[in-house]
Amino acid sequence: MNRRALDELKQQIPLLDYLQAHNWRPARRIRDERQMGLCPLHTDHKPSFLVDPHKNLFYCYGCGRGGDVIRFAELFHQVKFSEAVALLREWCGLAPLLNQVIDFYRVQLFRHHDAVSYLYDRGLRGAEVIEHMRIGYAPGRCLRAWLTELGYPTAVLRRAGLVNAAGNDAFVQRIVFPLEGNLYGRSIRGAAPHLFLPGSKGGLYGWERVRRCPEVILVEGLFDYAVLWQAGFHQVTCSMGSHLNARQFQQFCDGTRTVYLAFDSDDNQSGQHAAQWMSRRLWAQGVTARRVQLPAGHDPNSFFVQGGDVHQFQRLLEDARP
Repeated sequence: MNRRALDELKQQIPLLDYLQAHNWRPARRIRDERQMGLCPLHTDHKPSFLVDPHKNLFYCYGCGRGGDVIRFAELFHQVKFSEAVALLREWCGLAPLLNQVIDFYRVQLFRHHDAVSYLYDRGLRGAEVIEHMRIGYAPGRCLRAWLTELGYPTAVLRRAGLVNAAGNDAFVQRIVFPLEGNLYGRSIRGAAPHLFLPGSKGGLYGWERVRRCPEVILVEGLFDYAVLWQAGFHQVTCSMGSHLNARQFQQFCDGTRTVYLAFDSDDNQSGQHAAQWMSRRLWAQGVTARRVQLPAGHDPNSFFVQGGDVHQFQRLLEDARP
């Protein structure tokens, strides 16, 4: 990619827009519309991250790093320059489309009683957690027509993974959770339960909201996350599986914290073994890790759905062991 193409890419993606899409929020404005906030690149306790929207540049007075949107993508996603450029090019084309899809699915959710009933049965009993996680529902057979009216060609929707070769909604009859540059769909019928768009699942779910917490709870699934957040445990994050990718693991190692591993208590011991292995890896990196012992056969979601309460789960956290 030549210099002119790189300059055009940076002009297409305002740095402030990219930061805000990754949950960065300014703490205060200073002169010339520049903004200060906590640094998303290291554990920051007071605003040290300066953004100049006119120059499209950032600088952190805490960790000493700065640059343009490509440099930020390199540091934030922990990738090489060429990979950062590829991520930005993909984001530039996909982000507006995904935002349209997310808004469409969120509207659909409360139009379909079976979807709302499914969430209720899974323990999501209030509108606050649904709003917090921006949960939607894909009824099927209507997404393509709506996006076509907005000007998106079917070929673009197919490449993104939103429609299949027949032009039908790929997420049909699924609860849909927005992720970082992706979507996760959970079937409410008998179809294969898990579906992601092609590409990376991203980092830890909602990490920017909890990365400064001294204690963090890690769960495997988004329904586990939902019931814990709803119960008031807002220091929770999710890896969408029992094995962390390289970026997720590095996120845990970017500061001093205690990680509570609330993995599934599976009959075949897979969740327990994964938690034990993860605990050893984190301790090896100087991160305090504790394993939460859920009742046999339970995950955090089923624990709350079947009568567990805040005080009982708090005791499980207090009894967690290395």
